[in-house]
Amino acid sequence: MQIGAQLYTLRTYLQTEADIRLSLQKVAEMGYKIVQVSGMGKIDPHVLREICDGLGLKIVLTHNAPERILYDTDKLIEEHNILGCDYIGLGGMPEKYRCDFWIDQFGKDFLEPAKKIAAAGKLFMYHNHDFEFERTSDGRLLIEHLLEQLPADLMGITLDTYWVQAGAADIYQWLDILKDRIPCVHLKDMAVKNRTQLMAPVGEGNLNFPAILKKLQELGGTKYALVEQDICQGSPFDCLKKSFDNLKAMGM
Repeated sequence: MQIGAQLYTLRTYLQTEADIRLSLQKVAEMGYKIVQVSGMGKIDPHVLREICDGLGLKIVLTHNAPERILYDTDKLIEEHNILGCDYIGLGGMPEKYRCDFWIDQFGKDFLEPAKKIAAAGKLFMYHNHDFEFERTSDGRLLIEHLLEQLPADLMGITLDTYWVQAGAADIYQWLDILKDRIPCVHLKDMAVKNRTQLMAPVGEGNLNFPAILKKLQELGGTKYALVEQDICQGSPFDCLKKSFDNLKAMGM
């Protein structure tokens, strides 16, 4: 399992080619070898691959607009071939599916794109937030509906540790449930200040990351552990570096 940086953390600094080059250089200097592309401005995939190759960075996962996954699948697959990336991710469920009477439509809409992605030797990845752990009128969790719709060979789950915790769910239980679906995870810590939940660098909040990492290693199916912090108290570059250093100190 390799440590990576989820570049959404640095999205403010990734909107021009010049900024992308400088930001990725800083990420490489921190010690990261793996990155996820998300929240980045427009850049030719050939150019992005060239930049990453020059810095010794491998792109392993992306987040994409649902419209691209649904209606521009072939082009998206072609771009991922250029990037050398096998995991094509959806960053969040579009709002219209987040209810009893439309959740089952998600699988119907994304089935054919997921099949195309799988046929190309890649995997469609779904990233959770907290709302997936809300119950529908039949008493089941939204995520349970989701898992029934697309099998593991068509949809992986990029499990986000922070959002599982925010959804009042048991991280260890869901690691077991999803053990066949989590080639990638998002490592994101949760701190509390003035009774408010805050995102924190890994190892500086309240999540038991030594135990989480041990569990992931025991399950054995996770290739990439990607550090993400949507909101930083201070510099996002400092937060990524702290997370990297703390994970190294934990034996990663």
